Amino acid sequence: MATFNVRLRHPKGATVLQLTPEMTYEELQLMIFSASDIPIAEQELKLGYPPKPIPSSTLAETQVSTIPITKGEQVIVSAVPSTSTSASRGVNNAASQDTKPTSLNAAPQPRSQSQPKPPVSAPTKSTVNTLSNSSSTSASTPVAPAGKETTVDLPGGAGIMQHRIVPDDNSCLFSSIGVVFKGGYSESVTNQLRQIVADEIRKDEFEYPEVVLGRPRDEYVRTILKPSTWGGAIELAIFAKHFKTEIDSFDVLSGRADKFGEGQYDSRCLLVYSGIHYDAITTSPVPDAPADFHTTLFPVTDDSILPGAQKLVDQLKKQHYYTDTANFDLRCQVCKVGLKGETGARQHAMQ
Repeated sequence: MATFNVRLRHPKGATVLQLTPEMTYEELQLMIFSASDIPIAEQELKLGYPPKPIPSSTLAETQVSTIPITKGEQVIVSAVPSTSTSASRGVNNAASQDTKPTSLNAAPQPRSQSQPKPPVSAPTKSTVNTLSNSSSTSASTPVAPAGKETTVDLPGGAGIMQHRIVPDDNSCLFSSIGVVFKGGYSESVTNQLRQIVADEIRKDEFEYPEVVLGRPRDEYVRTILKPSTWGGAIELAIFAKHFKTEIDSFDVLSGRADKFGEGQYDSRCLLVYSGIHYDAITTSPVPDAPADFHTTLFPVTDDSILPGAQKLVDQLKKQHYYTDTANFDLRCQVCKVGLKGETGARQHAMQ
C-alpha cells in the first residue's frame, strides 16, 4: 500500500506522520492524538498557506486524500474547547479521551530545537556587515520596544507576521538564515552555513573573483569561517542559490528590499536589516505560537507577504530600530581606534 509523509506541527513540537490515501479522517485524528495528546474532540486542524481550518463537518470516514491531504503537506493542530459541533463528526470522543493509541505510525521524529528567543532588547555589540570583514567593532544599536517582538496582522485573518530577533554575536546573518532554513540557530548551524559559503567560493572562481570579494579568494574563505566575521550581500546571494529560494532583505532606514535570486525560484524568505544587524521575519497563527508553528518560506505568488513585510519594517522604523551607518561612531575592539561611519569601518577592516 502506497504511503506518504506529512508534517504535523503541534504545541509539543513537530512530528512526521506516515499516511495512506485510503486512511480515514478519524484515523488521522487518532494519530494526531497519539503525537500531541490533544483529544479528538478538542482538535482544530489547519492546512495550506495561509493555514485554513478543515471544516468541522468533515465526517470521520472521509478519506484523507479527498480532504485533500497530500504528500509533504503541513498539518497544524491546536487545542480548542470541546463543543457539541465537534462531537457531530461521528467520532467516539469518550473512547479517544480515555485510551491513548500505542500502535499507530505516529512516532515523533527527533529534531534539533531552536534555541530560546534572546531578550527583546536589540543587540548592543555590532559592526558594519553589508559585506564580510574580519575586524571586530562596536557601536550603539537600536533597541526594540520592551515586552514583545514587533508583529503586524496579515489580511483575511491569515495570522501574524513577526520580527524574529537573533543574537548579536557576529553571526546574526547566519543565525537568521538558520531560523529560516534550519528551524533555529546554534553554533553548529552557523558553522555549517559558513562552510556552505566557503565551499561555494572555493569552487566558483568565475562568480567570486578577487575583485568581487575585495580580497584574495583564499583569504576571504579563511575569514568567513571565523565566528567573528560578519556576513552580507555575498553570503545572501550564495544562500539564495544554495537553498533555491529568493531572499528578500528589508533595510529598515530606507525601506528598500534587496532581493537575492529574484525571479529564479518559487519560494521566498524575509530578513530585516537594521544597518548593522540582521534578523528574520516569519509568520505564525498567533503571536505567542511556539517556533515550530512559524512559517519561514512563502510562495512568490502570495501577494500578501511583501506588503506585510513592508508594514512590519515601517513599524520598526517608527521604533528607530536602525542605525545610520554613514555617520555613526564606533571603536575597533582590537586596536581601540575610533572610527567614523561605514566607510571608515571598511577601510580599517582592510588594513
